[in-house]
Amino acid sequence: MRKLLLTGIFAIVLPAGCLPLPDEPPDEAGPTNVNTRFIVESVNVSGRGSPKLSDPLRSELNQVVGQKFDPPLLQRLADHIKQELHVPDVRMHVAKGGMPDHVIVNFEIGAEREKRFDLDLARFLYHSKQGWSGQGHAVVNIHENAFSFGMISDGDRLSERYAGIQAGYERRHVGTDRLQLRFDFSSYHEQWNRASLLVAAPGDIYRTRTHFSPMANIVILEPLELSFGVDFARYRLSLPVAKTESSNAVVTTLRYHQRWGSGKDEGEHDLRASYSLRAGTHFLESDPVFARHQAEARYRFRRGHQDLSVGFLAGRISGRAPLFERFVLGNAETLRGWNKFDLDPLGASHVAHGSIDYSYRGLLVFYDTGAVWDRPEEREQKQSLGLGCRKGGFQLAVAFPVKSGAVNPVFYAGMNF
Repeated sequence: MRKLLLTGIFAIVLPAGCLPLPDEPPDEAGPTNVNTRFIVESVNVSGRGSPKLSDPLRSELNQVVGQKFDPPLLQRLADHIKQELHVPDVRMHVAKGGMPDHVIVNFEIGAEREKRFDLDLARFLYHSKQGWSGQGHAVVNIHENAFSFGMISDGDRLSERYAGIQAGYERRHVGTDRLQLRFDFSSYHEQWNRASLLVAAPGDIYRTRTHFSPMANIVILEPLELSFGVDFARYRLSLPVAKTESSNAVVTTLRYHQRWGSGKDEGEHDLRASYSLRAGTHFLESDPVFARHQAEARYRFRRGHQDLSVGFLAGRISGRAPLFERFVLGNAETLRGWNKFDLDPLGASHVAHGSIDYSYRGLLVFYDTGAVWDRPEEREQKQSLGLGCRKGGFQLAVAFPVKSGAVNPVFYAGMNF
């Protein structure tokens, strides 16, 4: 009888003693195997290279630390990482923490596919004064190398319409994540508006131009970057004597980009600023000698369904620069509502511009002010107002120039501009 009783006790106690305690996590487990009473001790992101997350996303990850383990919330964060870094897979692993009842959460970024082909419609726009503009390219990524080829027809950004091909090669990591190299080539044919032809000086108008630009980009200290290189440009003049000239310029740009906050709480802030210098010099055997300075800044605030953006642009050219270097206002991005050929058909050597955009649930209103001029006495400040809708990268709007006399609104619609 005693043997039967002991046998029954061991049959019940031994299997139960072999099971892990309900509050003891295994050394490595998936999120569904962890008791939700555990506290998150730390959150890490690892994988190929050094993943760089935006400040808002990093802030969301930091807010999880010290909170109860929440599998649905952590899975949503994994999806956010996947979307922001454009990676094929992000896996979540959970391990024991350094303190009792604590766990460490690690998001592991899966390796990218060895080869990826992308098609991108970088710009597509209709402007009621300038017509259609479009730009698209294809990119092949092989390891750390990117090869691109595209086509463009743009009648909006410069005083002329230029159409042609663009090609490039980029090495994203050269010994370190902080250094990238890029080589760009482009070839364009030009079309000129009658208003530009009437005021152009002999030797200003060119029919074709090509560019070759080797560039390097260095991350000085997040979020500050410096790019520098040379732009070798050749353009074919048609009047008074057909000939080819070169505009070879040293190019450097200093960029600053900072994001902070969260759109769910106090709002998300985004600040971008840059200063660029293009200098044509006889040292590079450039025919025109000039220095082109340009400074830009844009601050954006988003909270809930509200979006506020404030922008600023200023520039100055000294010396004699070719027309494709000159500043233009009165298109789909600056002084919206004005026709650029009414302001200055050939562009100008000085520019100042500011804008305010506000949207709520896709409804957009904006105000622009600016001026372009060559001599101080020619400066005349202009204003414009507009309204429309914006959803993602798509905009549709009508803008009105603020001036006396007849009102001639400008309509534009497009993506990614």
